[in-house]
Amino acid sequence: MSNVTSLQRARQPNVAFHRTEMSKILNVYGKMVMSGQARDYGIGMFRDHAVFAIYRRHAEAPTWRIEKTPALRNQQGAYIVYGSQNQILKRGHDIEQVLKVFETRKFDIISSN
Repeated sequence: MSNVTSLQRARQPNVAFHRTEMSKILNVYGKMVMSGQARDYGIGMFRDHAVFAIYRRHAEAPTWRIEKTPALRNQQGAYIVYGSQNQILKRGHDIEQVLKVFETRKFDIISSN
């Protein structure tokens, strides 16, 4: 029986953003690029969650991460926006409501000089 369960796990698809979710995320990302707040992005699909990472500069760590974790949909919501220090900026059940964090917050570029 362990072979059957391992085969089922191997066939289990990764979590991904749907087309409507990606459209909303890319709309926000495009506005950030136009304002000079973002320059690059990355998408990750894993067994338990999907990630859309937004980079301000070409760095090793993303400045913001939008994550979809379906296992949390009945608790705190499947969508979470994280900041650069892994702080939770917004969490919820609706992708549009969660993405509003980018409208209400002003992300100023701070020089480290």
